[in-house]
Amino acid sequence: MDKEKIRDLVKEIVKDMLQKAKQVPIAASNRHIHLSPEHVERLFGRGYQLTKLKVLSQPNQFAAKETVTLIGPRGKIPNVRVIGPARGNTQVEVSLFDGFTLGVKPPIRNSGDLKGSESITIQGPRGQITIKEGLICAARHIHMHTSDGEAFGVADGDVVQVKVDGPRGTIFSNVLIRVSPKYKLEMHIDLDEANAANIKNGYLGEIIAVESRNQVSGG
Repeated sequence: MDKEKIRDLVKEIVKDMLQKAKQVPIAASNRHIHLSPEHVERLFGRGYQLTKLKVLSQPNQFAAKETVTLIGPRGKIPNVRVIGPARGNTQVEVSLFDGFTLGVKPPIRNSGDLKGSESITIQGPRGQITIKEGLICAARHIHMHTSDGEAFGVADGDVVQVKVDGPRGTIFSNVLIRVSPKYKLEMHIDLDEANAANIKNGYLGEIIAVESRNQVSGG
């Protein structure tokens, strides 16, 4: 058996073990920004294309080499990583502590829920823009492939509780389930949450309860 087949077999075994134990790997997400194609050009130049630096865990997502500076009423945060590829609307994701540094109050929102969110100025090497809304603190959530959703007994839009053991063990409530054939199993929290519970990338959490079901999807 060649190395590639062995890796695939190991991945399937690990996935099966996680599903049976209702465990999910956890990743702490640092501040970052998703840019619309228009804003990529305004910040980096006409016709500019983002350059892939590192492939991320979620399929087709990558950390770009490009970074920007966030400018708020009270302060700045430089070297904020751009996440590619470019997408429909510009979305800036920071922690609540970052909001304090900038002098703004980012609302805790699900990705894409930008209406009425905070304004922020973004500085790139070739230009500067101010968006009226788009700055949020991303709500904790779990990405799941459709096969994971079936195995865990949850559906897209459900909200669950996740238990994490350790010296500063905790239970995260209000964790949104996001299911798609494009996703890979992983829970995302921000650095404030990770530091408070002493969580490192790769730690495992256990889904212990479903708080609410997505009535629209019949989950």
